[in-house]
Amino acid sequence: MFTKNDESMMRTALEEAKDALHEGEIPVGAVIARGDVLVVRAHNTRERSCDPTAHAEINVLRMAAKQTGRWRMDDLTLYVTLEPCPMCAGAIAMSGVKRLVFGAFDEQYGCAGSVYRLTEDPAFPNFCPSDGGLLKDECTSLLHEFWKNARKK
Repeated sequence: MFTKNDESMMRTALEEAKDALHEGEIPVGAVIARGDVLVVRAHNTRERSCDPTAHAEINVLRMAAKQTGRWRMDDLTLYVTLEPCPMCAGAIAMSGVKRLVFGAFDEQYGCAGSVYRLTEDPAFPNFCPSDGGLLKDECTSLLHEFWKNARKK
């Protein structure tokens, strides 16, 4: 189901998630790739930017649009360490991302299969297949570390 390239890209997304953790952000990282070529990488910056939409997925989609000079991402794969929320899943669906790969499942807000499968909803013009669970334990562990420390404060 997952390739060595998928794992490599997810490891890069995990590096971004660790950067977010060190910045006091919820540790979610994302990358966009064209095949085995990394296009852009980003992480959550909601706290730092005081922007409720600055999730890793939104940040990486914006960066990819600027980098490629187009908003349609039908030849790109998005890798993210946490299953996208409704806002991010909607943005992924509307941008036409070719494929979504995520690490940890989000049983509360996940819209790529856990709660709802928005990225594959036929009501949207773009179908984006999603595969979850890649490096799930590592992605989940980082989130647990963040929430454990956040509760101590």
